[in-house]
Amino acid sequence: MTTGPLKQDDLAILLGRLAGEVDASLLKRLNEQVDIQPVLRRAMKYTLEAPGKRIRAVLVLWSCQLVSGQVNDDARTAAAAMEMVHTYSLIHDDLPAMDDDDLRRGRPTCHKAFDEATAILAGDALLTLAFQILAENIKDSDTAVRLIRVLAAAAGPAGMIAGQMDDMTAERQKGTLNRLRQIHLNKTAKMFSAAAGMGAVAGGAQDGQLEALLQYGLKVGLGFQIADDILDVSATSEHLGKTAGKDDEAGKLTYPSLVGLEESSRILEQITREAMAVLEPFGPRADRLRNLAEMLLSRTR
Repeated sequence: MTTGPLKQDDLAILLGRLAGEVDASLLKRLNEQVDIQPVLRRAMKYTLEAPGKRIRAVLVLWSCQLVSGQVNDDARTAAAAMEMVHTYSLIHDDLPAMDDDDLRRGRPTCHKAFDEATAILAGDALLTLAFQILAENIKDSDTAVRLIRVLAAAAGPAGMIAGQMDDMTAERQKGTLNRLRQIHLNKTAKMFSAAAGMGAVAGGAQDGQLEALLQYGLKVGLGFQIADDILDVSATSEHLGKTAGKDDEAGKLTYPSLVGLEESSRILEQITREAMAVLEPFGPRADRLRNLAEMLLSRTR
């Protein structure tokens, strides 16, 4: 895997290739589990096969490469675990009791393709399988524990789950920018931070390198969620691959609803600059991660 700045088109091609490699790795790891109940396996496979950008997995891989000069097997395992946890969160997020959505990544959501009970169990299965593959495939036990700790903290009750809970309780209530930022921090940014951090751990990062990448991931994640808020009101369902306008319909607290589109875009640009500034100590070796931050600033889906 080479380094250096890329044009947006070249970056898109590279990310598409990496997404394909991550997809293949996810299905391989699922197929290695021979005792999964057949219907449950089909539901897990259905959601893992849905076309995604795999940005979090790429963050794992490129963070590992940045600190060690290569992508190793531990990073590949961590990337697969990250995507399993992310996919579980999407399955549960789409359920009628949560955001109640019928479309995800351009196809029917898991509970629509199967049923609610199967979707819940498929999400549960992907979540627990993520930690199983970390425990079984990371050869160094200390590294395995560190990776499990980083992922569990980001995905757990003080991370993504807390963000989801706050997101629901904030519906149709008057909010503040501080409350919104806290929701985004837990719901989205901590998982991006964990992705960068897991890559750093897999690559044997020094403490300063790890802290810088954790901060980079956090800022990129905050920007990613702001961009999501903007796209929800500015793009179509066909273009997004999920139902557009759902946030406004549900009365969710978002950047556009709170400060408007223009100010939302300005805040997004500022956070993107902050993310890129965190990478300065790495020099040109971090160009791939700079490219990624710039791409997420201007993404259209």
